[in-house]
Amino acid sequence: MDNFDTINEVLVKLFNDIMEIEEKAIITEEFKDISNNDMHIIEAIGKKDSKNMSTVAKALSVTVGTLTIAINNLVKKGYVNRVRSEEDRRVVLISLSRKGKRAYDHHEKFHEEMIKATLDGMNEEQTEVLVKALRNLCVFFKEYAKKG
Repeated sequence: MDNFDTINEVLVKLFNDIMEIEEKAIITEEFKDISNNDMHIIEAIGKKDSKNMSTVAKALSVTVGTLTIAINNLVKKGYVNRVRSEEDRRVVLISLSRKGKRAYDHHEKFHEEMIKATLDGMNEEQTEVLVKALRNLCVFFKEYAKKG
């Protein structure tokens, strides 16, 4: 099998498996009431300052309306806090609750373990090549999405 075929096989397998594997890894007993998609919303909100809905929706490439539905569920489940901005009452700010921050930390830990496993045994030059290849792949996806 040549490099092209190997890369094709690995990428196809990764894309097919990644959501299922990640969901099994991050949706534990403590976080069984949310989905993998919810966990990515929690990740987009982040642990720092409150964010407005538009900023989070843009980061996730979804509409504010779509995000609102998901946020309503996350607020009910206790993962997200929602308040109106003091400066502009039209603006809704969202932030993670204590429970949401625990979920964020759990998700982040999975990603750290994934990166460590990916880089295990690689030297600096190999790591730089991998980073370049992954950036190329991101550019491809971004450009391909613009076509559609």
